[in-house]
Amino acid sequence: MADTTYQAARPEGLGIDPAKLENLLTRVRQEVDEGLLPACQVAIARNGRLAAFETYGDADNDNLFNVFSSTKAITSAAGWLLIQDGLLDVEEKVADIVPEFAANGKDAVTVEQLFTHTCGFPSAPFRPTDWFDRDKRLARFASWRLNWEPGSRYEYHPTSSMWVIAEIIERRSELFFAQFVRERIIDPLGLTNMYVGCPDTEHARIKPVTHVGEPLTDADWAKLGMTAPPENEVTPEALAAFNETEMRRVPVPGGGGIMTAADLALFYQALLNDGRLGDGPEIWTPETLTYALEVRHDLPDPVWGVPAHRALGLVIAGDKQRNQRGFGHTNSEHAFGHGGAGGQIAWADPATGISLGYCTNGHDANPIRQARRSVGISSRAAVCAAD
Repeated sequence: MADTTYQAARPEGLGIDPAKLENLLTRVRQEVDEGLLPACQVAIARNGRLAAFETYGDADNDNLFNVFSSTKAITSAAGWLLIQDGLLDVEEKVADIVPEFAANGKDAVTVEQLFTHTCGFPSAPFRPTDWFDRDKRLARFASWRLNWEPGSRYEYHPTSSMWVIAEIIERRSELFFAQFVRERIIDPLGLTNMYVGCPDTEHARIKPVTHVGEPLTDADWAKLGMTAPPENEVTPEALAAFNETEMRRVPVPGGGGIMTAADLALFYQALLNDGRLGDGPEIWTPETLTYALEVRHDLPDPVWGVPAHRALGLVIAGDKQRNQRGFGHTNSEHAFGHGGAGGQIAWADPATGISLGYCTNGHDANPIRQARRSVGISSRAAVCAAD
Protein backbone atom coordinates (compact mmCIF):
# COMPACT_ATOMS: atom_id res chain seq x y z
CA MET A 1 0.00 0.00 0.00
CA ALA A 2 1.89 3.03 -1.25
CA ASP A 3 -0.35 5.76 0.21
CA THR A 4 1.47 7.30 3.19
CA THR A 5 -1.92 7.91 4.85
CA TYR A 6 -1.86 4.25 5.87
CA GLN A 7 1.77 4.02 6.97
CA ALA A 8 2.18 3.88 10.73
CA ALA A 9 4.43 6.42 12.43
CA ARG A 10 6.72 5.58 15.35
CA PRO A 11 4.35 5.13 18.33
CA GLU A 12 6.61 7.16 20.62
CA GLY A 13 6.44 10.08 18.21
CA LEU A 14 2.65 10.16 18.67
CA GLY A 15 2.80 9.81 22.43
CA ILE A 16 1.87 6.11 22.38
CA ASP A 17 3.54 3.79 24.88
CA PRO A 18 5.10 0.85 22.93
CA ALA A 19 4.61 -1.60 25.81
CA LYS A 20 0.93 -0.71 26.17
CA LEU A 21 0.54 -0.93 22.41
CA GLU A 22 2.04 -4.41 22.39
CA ASN A 23 -0.38 -5.43 25.13
CA LEU A 24 -3.23 -4.26 22.90
CA LEU A 25 -1.95 -6.12 19.85
CA THR A 26 -1.49 -9.31 21.87
CA ARG A 27 -5.14 -9.13 22.92
CA VAL A 28 -6.27 -8.38 19.37
CA ARG A 29 -4.66 -11.47 17.91
CA GLN A 30 -5.73 -13.78 20.75
CA GLU A 31 -8.82 -15.26 19.04
CA VAL A 32 -6.94 -15.67 15.76
CA ASP A 33 -4.14 -17.54 17.56
CA GLU A 34 -6.76 -19.71 19.28
CA GLY A 35 -8.38 -20.58 15.95
CA LEU A 36 -11.73 -18.90 16.60
CA LEU A 37 -11.44 -15.98 14.17
CA PRO A 38 -10.18 -16.45 10.59
CA ALA A 39 -8.80 -12.89 10.44
CA CYS A 40 -8.89 -9.52 12.13
CA GLN A 41 -7.40 -6.08 11.57
CA VAL A 42 -6.69 -3.25 14.00
CA ALA A 43 -5.52 0.35 13.79
CA ILE A 44 -4.84 2.87 16.52
CA ALA A 45 -4.21 6.53 15.76
CA ARG A 46 -3.32 9.78 17.48
CA ASN A 47 -2.46 13.31 16.31
CA GLY A 48 -3.88 12.55 12.87
CA ARG A 49 -1.53 9.61 12.21
CA LEU A 50 -1.59 5.85 12.58
CA ALA A 51 0.52 4.53 15.44
CA ALA A 52 -0.16 0.92 14.41
CA PHE A 53 -1.99 -0.85 11.59
CA GLU A 54 -1.82 -4.65 11.82
CA THR A 55 -3.68 -7.62 10.33
CA TYR A 56 -3.70 -11.17 11.71
CA GLY A 57 -4.80 -14.50 10.30
CA ASP A 58 -5.84 -15.14 6.71
CA ALA A 59 -5.61 -11.50 5.56
CA ASP A 60 -3.21 -8.59 5.22
CA ASN A 61 -3.36 -4.79 5.41
CA ASP A 62 -4.62 -4.58 1.83
CA ASN A 63 -7.79 -6.50 2.67
CA LEU A 64 -11.14 -4.81 3.24
CA PHE A 65 -13.80 -5.73 5.80
CA ASN A 66 -17.52 -5.15 6.17
CA VAL A 67 -17.89 -2.83 9.17
CA PHE A 68 -21.70 -3.10 9.32
CA SER A 69 -23.24 -0.63 11.81
CA SER A 70 -19.98 1.25 12.24
CA THR A 71 -21.12 2.75 8.92
CA LYS A 72 -23.75 4.73 10.85
CA ALA A 73 -21.05 7.15 12.02
CA ILE A 74 -20.14 7.97 8.42
CA THR A 75 -23.75 8.39 7.30
CA SER A 76 -24.49 10.52 10.36
CA ALA A 77 -21.43 12.68 9.77
CA ALA A 78 -22.67 13.20 6.20
CA GLY A 79 -25.95 14.44 7.66
CA TRP A 80 -24.05 16.83 9.93
CA LEU A 81 -22.66 18.50 6.81
CA LEU A 82 -26.19 19.36 5.69
CA ILE A 83 -26.79 20.94 9.10
CA GLN A 84 -23.49 22.81 8.79
CA ASP A 85 -24.44 24.05 5.32
CA GLY A 86 -27.79 25.36 6.57
CA LEU A 87 -29.67 22.79 4.48
CA LEU A 88 -31.15 20.76 7.34
CA ASP A 89 -32.59 21.35 10.81
CA VAL A 90 -33.01 18.40 13.17
CA GLU A 91 -36.36 19.77 14.34
CA GLU A 92 -37.82 19.47 10.84
CA LYS A 93 -40.53 16.91 10.19
CA VAL A 94 -39.26 14.17 7.90
CA ALA A 95 -42.52 14.31 5.95
CA ASP A 96 -41.81 17.94 5.01
CA ILE A 97 -38.68 16.73 3.23
CA VAL A 98 -39.89 13.32 2.02
CA PRO A 99 -43.70 13.62 1.61
CA GLU A 100 -44.03 9.94 0.67
CA PHE A 101 -42.76 9.00 4.15
CA ALA A 102 -45.79 10.54 5.94
CA ALA A 103 -48.20 7.64 5.33
CA ASN A 104 -49.47 5.47 8.19
CA GLY A 105 -49.14 8.11 10.89
CA LYS A 106 -45.45 8.87 10.40
CA ASP A 107 -46.05 12.57 9.68
CA ALA A 108 -44.86 13.63 13.18
CA VAL A 109 -41.42 11.93 13.00
CA THR A 110 -38.56 14.44 13.20
CA VAL A 111 -35.08 14.33 11.71
CA GLU A 112 -33.54 14.19 15.19
CA GLN A 113 -35.56 11.07 15.99
CA LEU A 114 -34.04 9.34 12.94
CA PHE A 115 -30.54 9.96 14.30
CA THR A 116 -31.39 8.94 17.87
CA HIS A 117 -33.39 5.74 17.23
CA THR A 118 -36.55 7.16 18.77
CA CYS A 119 -38.64 7.38 15.60
CA GLY A 120 -40.78 4.32 16.27
CA PHE A 121 -40.14 1.88 13.40
CA PRO A 122 -37.11 -0.18 14.48
CA SER A 123 -37.95 -3.23 12.38
CA ALA A 124 -39.34 -1.55 9.27
CA PRO A 125 -38.26 -3.73 6.31
CA PHE A 126 -36.28 -2.55 3.31
CA ARG A 127 -34.74 -4.70 0.58
CA PRO A 128 -31.26 -3.16 0.11
CA THR A 129 -31.14 -3.78 -3.63
CA ASP A 130 -34.34 -1.72 -4.00
CA TRP A 131 -32.31 1.40 -3.15
CA PHE A 132 -31.47 1.87 -6.83
CA ASP A 133 -35.17 1.81 -7.85
CA ARG A 134 -36.67 5.12 -6.72
CA ASP A 135 -40.30 4.00 -7.01
CA LYS A 136 -39.69 0.90 -4.89
CA ARG A 137 -37.72 2.94 -2.37
CA LEU A 138 -40.48 5.47 -1.85
CA ALA A 139 -43.19 2.80 -1.79
CA ARG A 140 -41.30 1.08 1.00
CA PHE A 141 -41.08 4.27 3.06
CA ALA A 142 -44.82 4.80 2.61
CA SER A 143 -45.66 1.25 3.68
CA TRP A 144 -43.84 1.42 7.02
CA ARG A 145 -45.98 1.52 10.17
CA LEU A 146 -45.14 2.73 13.67
CA ASN A 147 -44.51 0.30 16.51
CA TRP A 148 -44.86 3.07 19.09
CA GLU A 149 -45.26 6.83 19.32
CA PRO A 150 -42.19 8.67 17.98
CA GLY A 151 -40.04 10.13 20.74
CA SER A 152 -41.65 8.05 23.49
CA ARG A 153 -38.93 5.42 23.75
CA TYR A 154 -35.57 4.28 22.45
CA GLU A 155 -35.10 1.10 20.46
CA TYR A 156 -32.17 0.53 18.15
CA HIS A 157 -33.11 0.76 14.46
CA PRO A 158 -30.55 -1.53 12.72
CA THR A 159 -31.09 -0.04 9.25
CA SER A 160 -34.49 1.65 8.81
CA SER A 161 -33.85 5.19 10.07
CA MET A 162 -30.55 5.45 8.19
CA TRP A 163 -32.27 4.68 4.87
CA VAL A 164 -34.38 7.78 5.47
CA ILE A 165 -31.36 9.90 6.40
CA ALA A 166 -29.73 8.85 3.13
CA GLU A 167 -32.89 9.88 1.26
CA ILE A 168 -32.82 13.27 3.00
CA ILE A 169 -29.15 13.72 2.06
CA GLU A 170 -30.03 13.09 -1.59
CA ARG A 171 -32.95 15.53 -1.59
CA ARG A 172 -31.22 18.37 0.20
CA SER A 173 -27.79 18.03 -1.47
CA GLU A 174 -29.09 17.05 -4.93
CA LEU A 175 -26.38 14.39 -5.07
CA PHE A 176 -26.65 10.61 -4.84
CA PHE A 177 -25.99 9.50 -1.27
CA ALA A 178 -22.84 7.52 -2.09
CA GLN A 179 -21.57 10.39 -4.24
CA PHE A 180 -22.12 12.89 -1.41
CA VAL A 181 -20.22 10.72 1.08
CA ARG A 182 -17.34 10.28 -1.34
CA GLU A 183 -17.09 13.92 -2.45
CA ARG A 184 -17.61 15.53 0.97
CA ILE A 185 -15.93 13.04 3.33
CA ILE A 186 -13.94 10.17 1.83
CA ASP A 187 -11.97 11.97 -0.89
CA PRO A 188 -11.17 15.14 1.11
CA LEU A 189 -9.88 13.00 3.99
CA GLY A 190 -7.81 10.89 1.59
CA LEU A 191 -9.35 7.62 2.79
CA THR A 192 -8.77 5.71 -0.43
CA ASN A 193 -9.79 2.36 1.05
CA MET A 194 -13.20 3.43 2.42
CA TYR A 195 -16.33 2.52 0.45
CA VAL A 196 -20.03 3.02 1.07
CA GLY A 197 -21.21 1.15 -1.99
CA CYS A 198 -18.18 -0.84 -3.12
CA PRO A 199 -17.21 -0.99 -6.83
CA ASP A 200 -16.77 -4.44 -8.35
CA THR A 201 -13.07 -3.81 -8.93
CA GLU A 202 -12.46 -3.92 -5.16
CA HIS A 203 -14.54 -6.99 -4.27
CA ALA A 204 -11.63 -9.42 -4.45
CA ARG A 205 -10.03 -7.55 -1.53
CA ILE A 206 -13.02 -8.04 0.78
CA LYS A 207 -12.70 -10.82 3.35
CA PRO A 208 -15.95 -12.82 3.25
CA VAL A 209 -18.20 -12.89 6.30
CA THR A 210 -17.71 -16.17 8.15
CA HIS A 211 -19.78 -17.42 11.07
CA VAL A 212 -17.86 -18.98 13.97
CA GLY A 213 -18.67 -20.32 17.42
CA GLU A 214 -21.92 -21.70 18.81
CA PRO A 215 -24.93 -19.64 19.93
CA LEU A 216 -25.91 -19.58 23.59
CA THR A 217 -28.85 -21.73 24.60
CA ASP A 218 -31.70 -20.54 26.82
CA ALA A 219 -30.00 -22.45 29.65
CA ASP A 220 -26.74 -20.59 29.00
CA TRP A 221 -28.55 -17.25 29.20
CA ALA A 222 -30.29 -18.33 32.39
CA LYS A 223 -26.94 -19.14 34.02
CA LEU A 224 -25.89 -15.58 33.24
CA GLY A 225 -29.04 -14.27 34.87
CA MET A 226 -30.26 -12.96 31.53
CA THR A 227 -32.77 -13.74 28.83
CA ALA A 228 -31.80 -14.04 25.18
CA PRO A 229 -32.15 -10.72 23.30
CA PRO A 230 -35.05 -10.68 20.83
CA GLU A 231 -34.10 -11.48 17.26
CA ASN A 232 -33.97 -8.54 14.87
CA GLU A 233 -33.02 -8.14 11.23
CA VAL A 234 -29.30 -8.64 11.97
CA THR A 235 -29.41 -12.40 11.39
CA PRO A 236 -26.54 -14.64 10.25
CA GLU A 237 -28.26 -14.87 6.87
CA ALA A 238 -28.51 -11.09 6.54
CA LEU A 239 -24.83 -10.63 7.36
CA ALA A 240 -23.74 -13.40 4.98
CA ALA A 241 -25.72 -11.68 2.20
CA PHE A 242 -22.90 -9.11 2.11
CA ASN A 243 -20.74 -11.78 0.50
CA GLU A 244 -22.87 -11.33 -2.63
CA THR A 245 -21.82 -8.96 -5.41
CA GLU A 246 -25.20 -7.21 -5.59
CA MET A 247 -25.22 -6.40 -1.89
CA ARG A 248 -21.67 -5.08 -1.87
CA ARG A 249 -22.64 -2.56 -4.55
CA VAL A 250 -25.41 -1.02 -2.42
CA PRO A 251 -24.45 1.97 -0.22
CA VAL A 252 -26.41 0.63 2.76
CA PRO A 253 -26.33 3.70 5.03
CA GLY A 254 -26.86 1.78 8.26
CA GLY A 255 -24.44 -1.06 7.66
CA GLY A 256 -22.87 -1.36 4.22
CA GLY A 257 -19.48 0.27 4.75
CA ILE A 258 -16.48 -1.65 3.45
CA MET A 259 -13.00 -0.51 4.44
CA THR A 260 -9.90 -1.18 6.52
CA ALA A 261 -9.50 -0.67 10.25
CA ALA A 262 -7.11 2.16 9.37
CA ASP A 263 -9.89 4.03 7.56
CA LEU A 264 -12.06 3.80 10.66
CA ALA A 265 -9.34 5.03 12.99
CA LEU A 266 -8.39 7.91 10.67
CA PHE A 267 -12.00 8.95 10.06
CA TYR A 268 -12.40 9.32 13.82
CA GLN A 269 -9.17 11.29 14.01
CA ALA A 270 -10.81 13.92 11.82
CA LEU A 271 -13.75 14.06 14.24
CA LEU A 272 -11.29 14.52 17.11
CA ASN A 273 -9.12 17.14 15.48
CA ASP A 274 -11.48 19.99 14.58
CA GLY A 275 -12.81 18.28 11.47
CA ARG A 276 -9.41 17.80 9.83
CA LEU A 277 -7.09 14.90 9.14
CA GLY A 278 -3.50 16.10 9.37
CA ASP A 279 -2.94 19.12 7.15
CA GLY A 280 -6.03 18.41 5.07
CA PRO A 281 -9.08 20.63 4.63
CA GLU A 282 -11.61 21.28 7.37
CA ILE A 283 -14.58 18.98 6.76
CA TRP A 284 -16.63 19.72 9.87
CA THR A 285 -16.31 22.92 11.88
CA PRO A 286 -15.63 22.59 15.61
CA GLU A 287 -19.09 24.08 16.21
CA THR A 288 -20.71 21.38 14.08
CA LEU A 289 -18.88 18.63 15.96
CA THR A 290 -19.83 20.04 19.35
CA TYR A 291 -23.47 20.21 18.27
CA ALA A 292 -23.51 16.72 16.71
CA LEU A 293 -21.87 15.02 19.69
CA GLU A 294 -24.23 16.45 22.29
CA VAL A 295 -26.23 13.75 24.11
CA ARG A 296 -29.83 14.04 22.93
CA HIS A 297 -31.54 11.59 25.27
CA ASP A 298 -30.93 9.05 27.99
CA LEU A 299 -33.90 6.78 27.39
CA PRO A 300 -33.19 3.21 28.55
CA ASP A 301 -31.99 0.53 26.21
CA PRO A 302 -34.74 -2.13 26.19
CA VAL A 303 -32.23 -5.00 26.08
CA TRP A 304 -29.53 -3.89 28.54
CA GLY A 305 -31.53 -1.44 30.62
CA VAL A 306 -28.82 1.24 30.66
CA PRO A 307 -29.37 4.82 29.43
CA ALA A 308 -28.69 4.85 25.68
CA HIS A 309 -26.65 8.09 25.74
CA ARG A 310 -27.27 8.85 22.07
CA ALA A 311 -25.99 11.85 20.15
CA LEU A 312 -26.77 12.55 16.48
CA GLY A 313 -26.07 9.06 15.18
CA LEU A 314 -23.26 8.13 17.57
CA VAL A 315 -23.04 6.77 21.11
CA ILE A 316 -21.34 8.75 23.89
CA ALA A 317 -19.55 6.61 26.49
CA GLY A 318 -20.88 8.37 29.56
CA ASP A 319 -20.81 6.87 33.06
CA LYS A 320 -19.35 3.66 34.49
CA GLN A 321 -21.82 1.59 32.46
CA ARG A 322 -19.96 2.62 29.31
CA ASN A 323 -18.84 -0.96 28.66
CA GLN A 324 -22.52 -1.80 28.03
CA ARG A 325 -22.54 0.88 25.35
CA GLY A 326 -19.62 -0.69 23.48
CA PHE A 327 -16.68 1.12 25.08
CA GLY A 328 -13.81 0.00 27.29
CA HIS A 329 -13.75 0.37 31.04
CA THR A 330 -10.85 2.79 30.65
CA ASN A 331 -12.41 5.04 28.02
CA SER A 332 -13.29 8.50 29.29
CA GLU A 333 -16.93 9.54 29.65
CA HIS A 334 -16.47 11.74 26.56
CA ALA A 335 -15.46 8.94 24.18
CA PHE A 336 -17.77 8.56 21.17
CA GLY A 337 -18.24 5.98 18.47
CA HIS A 338 -20.34 3.20 17.01
CA GLY A 339 -19.67 -0.53 16.83
CA GLY A 340 -20.85 -2.99 14.21
CA ALA A 341 -22.26 -6.49 13.95
CA GLY A 342 -19.79 -9.28 14.41
CA GLY A 343 -17.63 -7.29 16.80
CA GLN A 344 -16.46 -4.31 14.71
CA ILE A 345 -15.10 -1.51 16.93
CA ALA A 346 -14.75 2.20 16.15
CA TRP A 347 -14.35 5.08 18.60
CA ALA A 348 -12.42 8.19 19.50
CA ASP A 349 -11.59 9.56 22.93
CA PRO A 350 -11.06 13.32 23.37
CA ALA A 351 -9.36 12.72 26.73
CA THR A 352 -6.36 11.06 25.08
CA GLY A 353 -6.68 11.91 21.38
CA ILE A 354 -6.70 8.18 20.59
CA SER A 355 -8.97 6.60 18.00
CA LEU A 356 -9.42 2.90 17.35
CA GLY A 357 -10.62 0.79 14.44
CA TYR A 358 -11.02 -2.98 14.66
CA CYS A 359 -12.51 -5.28 12.02
CA THR A 360 -13.03 -9.01 11.74
CA ASN A 361 -14.77 -11.22 9.21
CA GLY A 362 -15.31 -13.89 11.89
CA HIS A 363 -18.75 -13.29 13.38
CA ASP A 364 -19.01 -15.09 16.69
CA ALA A 365 -22.41 -16.65 17.41
CA ASN A 366 -21.69 -16.20 21.14
CA PRO A 367 -22.60 -12.53 21.79
CA ILE A 368 -21.24 -12.50 25.33
CA ARG A 369 -17.78 -13.65 24.23
CA GLN A 370 -17.89 -11.15 21.39
CA ALA A 371 -18.84 -8.32 23.76
CA ARG A 372 -16.08 -9.24 26.21
CA ARG A 373 -13.55 -9.19 23.37
CA SER A 374 -14.69 -5.71 22.31
CA VAL A 375 -14.47 -4.38 25.86
CA GLY A 376 -11.07 -6.02 26.40
CA ILE A 377 -9.62 -4.55 23.20
CA SER A 378 -11.08 -1.10 23.84
CA SER A 379 -9.92 -1.06 27.46
CA ARG A 380 -6.35 -1.78 26.37
CA ALA A 381 -6.44 0.73 23.52
CA ALA A 382 -7.79 3.54 25.67
CA VAL A 383 -4.72 3.50 27.96
CA CYS A 384 -2.07 3.44 25.21
CA ALA A 385 -1.15 7.09 25.63
CA ALA A 386 2.23 7.50 27.31
CA ASP A 387 2.09 8.78 30.89
